[in-house]
Amino acid sequence: MLGVWKEAGWNTIIYLAALTGISPELYEAAAVDGAGRFRRMWHVTLPGLRSTIITLLIMNLGRILGSEFDRPYALSNKLVTSVSNTIAIFVYQNGIKGSQFSLTTAVGLFQSVVGVFFLLGANKLANKFGERGVW
Repeated sequence: MLGVWKEAGWNTIIYLAALTGISPELYEAAAVDGAGRFRRMWHVTLPGLRSTIITLLIMNLGRILGSEFDRPYALSNKLVTSVSNTIAIFVYQNGIKGSQFSLTTAVGLFQSVVGVFFLLGANKLANKFGERGVW
């Protein structure tokens, strides 16, 4: 919930900036053609936001396993430690505190490989929707 709350403000700014790039004439033309509010949203707003949605999808899927360290570590205590561990906390506790460098290197490599697969999948999805994607 904290992650959603943190990202909501930034994503709102990005989506509002993308909405300002949609021409008001498109909404007026759709209204003249008899489109209601939902039809204007479906046929004008969403196609105008498609490139922004795909770009944010690529950015977020690329870091899906890259959990943050500071928030879960700062908010954890003895009661919730068994259910609040993330990959970053695991790497810290086993790598830095436990000196198991090979294990935590393998975990970090696995995390990166899965992130690359998600990134490639999101890029293929972007190309399927006719967007540019990463390359």
